[in-house]
Amino acid sequence: MGKVLKIIVGEYQGDDIKMYINEDLIDQIKERADIVDIISSYLTLNRSGSNLVGLCPFHNEKTPSFTVSSSKQFFHCFGCGESGDSITFIMKKENLDFKEAVEFLADKLGIELDGKEVDTKEIEEKRRLYEINRQAGRYFHELLLKNNTSLDYLKRRGMELSEIKRFGIGFAPDEWGNLYKFLKSKGYVSGEIEKIGLINKKKGNNGYYDRFRNRIMFPIIDRNNQIIGFGGRVIDETMPKYLNSKESLIFNKGNNLYGLNLVKKYSNKKNILLVEGYMDVIALFAKGINYAVASLGTALSPNQAKLLKRYGEEIYIAYDSDLAGTKATLRAIDIMSIEGVKPKIVQLPKGMDPDDYIQNKGKIRFERLLKEALSPIDYKIILNKEKFNINNFEEKILFTKEISKVIKDLKSPIEEDVYIEKISQETGITKEAIEKEVRGNYYNNFNNKKENTKIEKPNRENINSRIQSAHIKAEIDLIKLMIIDKEYFYIIRDKILEESFSNLACRKIYNIIKTKYENTDILSIDDLIKEALNIGVNENIIKELKKDSLEYKPTNIEKVIDDLTNTLILNNLEEKRKKTIKAIKELEEDAQKMELDRVHFKELCIELTNLNKEIKSIRYE
Repeated sequence: MGKVLKIIVGEYQGDDIKMYINEDLIDQIKERADIVDIISSYLTLNRSGSNLVGLCPFHNEKTPSFTVSSSKQFFHCFGCGESGDSITFIMKKENLDFKEAVEFLADKLGIELDGKEVDTKEIEEKRRLYEINRQAGRYFHELLLKNNTSLDYLKRRGMELSEIKRFGIGFAPDEWGNLYKFLKSKGYVSGEIEKIGLINKKKGNNGYYDRFRNRIMFPIIDRNNQIIGFGGRVIDETMPKYLNSKESLIFNKGNNLYGLNLVKKYSNKKNILLVEGYMDVIALFAKGINYAVASLGTALSPNQAKLLKRYGEEIYIAYDSDLAGTKATLRAIDIMSIEGVKPKIVQLPKGMDPDDYIQNKGKIRFERLLKEALSPIDYKIILNKEKFNINNFEEKILFTKEISKVIKDLKSPIEEDVYIEKISQETGITKEAIEKEVRGNYYNNFNNKKENTKIEKPNRENINSRIQSAHIKAEIDLIKLMIIDKEYFYIIRDKILEESFSNLACRKIYNIIKTKYENTDILSIDDLIKEALNIGVNENIIKELKKDSLEYKPTNIEKVIDDLTNTLILNNLEEKRKKTIKAIKELEEDAQKMELDRVHFKELCIELTNLNKEIKSIRYE
């Protein structure tokens, strides 16, 4: 078997050695080699609309016809026809071959090419896995065209034969070994078919069975038109709705977008519409919306956000209008923001997804929704209006505080000012008060010391102190609610554990209340305080409890309890997160310990991921 340099996809032949350039490495270089920066080092570019133009470096001209698109990371000369990406430009300008151009850019960007030789086994394995998926895709597709039940099901869902063929949709029969036998007959071995997730081992390692059965099969095709996996949808609804290929050497769902291969082929690539599911993409394409992609599950990944940025100028999000879709939209907004993308959010009627809407309302109505799509901040304002009743005095304050946090994240002072004015008009709260809420101490410092242009960073200890005091206040407020009404006690008890009270004094008082409610329906605040003092509860906590305890009767009690208990739960999760990060760092800093305890390290990483998910899910409730 030959050897290859570990640079490594498309292949390069030279010096009697077959070399490959790795796809991940190429993507990394393209991500970091901003085409505007690369080309600007060779010629002067001037802004023209969303693109930049300059005199072509590949032919003589007096009028600029050489165009560079920052969003698409692509150049094109309308004079001589030369076009390509940053690697192509370096190949042409520096007269280099592909491998040399990659090395040139890698050196410029500080990306290390290790130069180690590796076996070609992985390259060959990838080729065979792609081929297995191609054969399986053809097998499923041919079965669908012969299966009237499946065809009728898809037609009832509004799918025409042209779309079935365009997307290569297939059918996995309700048989346990047909695909396995078919692929074995083509010369593929059990191990590689299992590795790609098309078959599973039987219990006791006694043979194999087909993993996808009685499902409509959607091939997942990457941007290079290779089938990398499948999504299978049940017809009879007796099993989980979707079953997807497991991740493999060629499939990582976080690095791909369903339908991107067709967007590249058919659309003008100006707009990209992000949806949740396969059926959404297909239904939209069928009605002429040929720029939809799906994120292969609702959680958008950073790499998927990068793909959206690369292939589209204007990104729209049209996730389902249920609670899960709303949470996913908020997460997608945050992830896109990190990548410098400001999406527009399409608001679908409650209980509808894009597939439902375009089937029932048609293309014109759907395009109207696109025109009415909201900016991220307007979307968050609408969500909070649904959450709070701004005609209620207390909820109006809570609404304004929540929106102030959103406004604080805006990078433009002009945008800040516009939205402060907007919220002031909607709530009747003065603009000055909202400015103070948004800008906090910074605003006060700025007004008091206008001559100072530098604003000092807030003291970390003060920040931690404020966070801690806010958490203690939540614990005290929960205690107050439990004192007022036994029913409130039961609601709170069902939501949190005793350990959720991080303050020892509050925990002691909670236990007193729990014991007393076992024998009585009404608590005496005086008796409670007396007993608390007898067991050494901090007097400051007692003073806080005595302060307007009897009058503490907020409106919308269920929401108030939810918010307070979530504050405690978040605090506990954050503490666990800190300890987990500390444990991970300790292992990372001790190579010998890491080598001995790799399993524990992996468990910690999984635990950190799960904690982050829990924290995000509570914050976006």
